[in-house]
Amino acid sequence: MTKLFLSFPWRETLFIFFCLITLIQLSYYGWFFRRLAFFTPWTKDKSQQHPVSVIICARDEAAKLVTHLPGSLVQTYPSTHEVIVVNHNSQDDTRFLLDEFKKTFKGLHIVNLEQEAIGIPGKKYPLSMGIKEAIHEIVLLTDADCMPASEFWMQKMQDGYDNGIEVVLGYSPYAKKPGFLNKIIRFDTFHTAIQYLSYALAGLPYMGVGRNLSYKKELFFRNKGFSGINHLPGGDDDLFINKVATKDNTNIVIDPDTFTMSEPKKTFGEWFRQKARHYSTAKYYKPLHKFLLATYSSSHILFYPLFIASLISFDWRFVLPVFGLRLLVQGFIYYKAMNKLQEQDLFAWWWLLDIWMFVYYLIFVPAIWKKPRPTWN
Repeated sequence: MTKLFLSFPWRETLFIFFCLITLIQLSYYGWFFRRLAFFTPWTKDKSQQHPVSVIICARDEAAKLVTHLPGSLVQTYPSTHEVIVVNHNSQDDTRFLLDEFKKTFKGLHIVNLEQEAIGIPGKKYPLSMGIKEAIHEIVLLTDADCMPASEFWMQKMQDGYDNGIEVVLGYSPYAKKPGFLNKIIRFDTFHTAIQYLSYALAGLPYMGVGRNLSYKKELFFRNKGFSGINHLPGGDDDLFINKVATKDNTNIVIDPDTFTMSEPKKTFGEWFRQKARHYSTAKYYKPLHKFLLATYSSSHILFYPLFIASLISFDWRFVLPVFGLRLLVQGFIYYKAMNKLQEQDLFAWWWLLDIWMFVYYLIFVPAIWKKPRPTWN
């Protein structure tokens, strides 16, 4: 038995396994992620101005609403529109602040909720009330701590609608700040975006981000809103889109004017809690989406350990070209995609941040099975 074990070609097997994992990685970059990297929006024959209802849920967000809400209220949009702010049982000065905004901005619609919905934790109850109150068919969602990058956010996001389109996915980057934590947070946001936007372009939409997301009111009620996931603290954006989005009814918009900018967390602990809450919904995705996402993350986790092991145990003249091929393809795709999403400054760090992703997956994968907190802000 010992002789058989020693005679087994472990070094060759290890290298073959490394090549297989590299091939899996390359297939994701070549089949999925290149779609965003080389994405060119189609030119519509006619741009129609749809009436839009912007919905923002806020809970004890007075300090953020002071600086961020005006960005949604001063949009340049010739068609009918409204901005709904759902004040969900705030204990700070949110109600009084909104009343002051209402004096200046007549298009502001305030919905005050003064009680909790028993058995419906998280943001889904106030968001459902906001959608119910919306006058218009197209709803455009963002958060209280987000600010549109331009006055044309509303106009260009709704321009993503065409015949048969019921869901429009946008991008919401975090503001650039000093420090490596900021680069980690922004790269993670970019890395998430290159996945969900590329999957949507490949006809497999699996999630959206509630900081910049639009869909039709009729789609929401036709699918009975958040029924089936009401008991979960999260999922008001990704799980709902996972349920209703199809290859035929989903579009993406990545014009820089449509981005909504968010303030990043200032400590690793705050960011960890935020990410853990987000990951807690992944186990409820459709089986195909879970398989594709798990295969990609698993191959990413295995790539660097297998590279080091192969480099030590096998001929480096074979190992390095395989590593280099993946490096070149990945770098090229990242360069193009970062230009699309206005994250060019991260490109100088992408190789280091990619190594960080190995640690990232080890830290956050357990969060998939951890019970999340019931709060949403």
